Amino acid sequence: MKVKRPASVPPMPTEQTIAALRAFVAARDWDQFHTPENLAKSIAIEASELLECYQWGPDADPQDVRDELADVVTYCIHLANQLGVDLDEIVMSKLAKTEQKYPIELNQGSIHKRAEQ
Repeated sequence: MKVKRPASVPPMPTEQTIAALRAFVAARDWDQFHTPENLAKSIAIEASELLECYQWGPDADPQDVRDELADVVTYCIHLANQLGVDLDEIVMSKLAKTEQKYPIELNQGSIHKRAEQ
């Protein structure tokens, strides 16, 4: 079962965002450091910084959360670029697999995952 993206939803991230990130990296000659290994490490590090926003409770500073989330997404875009994968395609493909694994009739309104046998 393949999940289709509605026509009204633009691809993610937009080509404008990808181009801006590529230009930013190219201007600084950072591509040489953007190996898949280094980018995966950076995603984990930035995700930890995002989690740190909530370290002492649920009332994180909204701007700090946005900034850290942007860092995580940016590194994910860089990794996808290095691997030559389309983020929209891989997210939609994974969503289709997850929909099969966790059908609505077994999982709606429940925090407990119930996989199809």
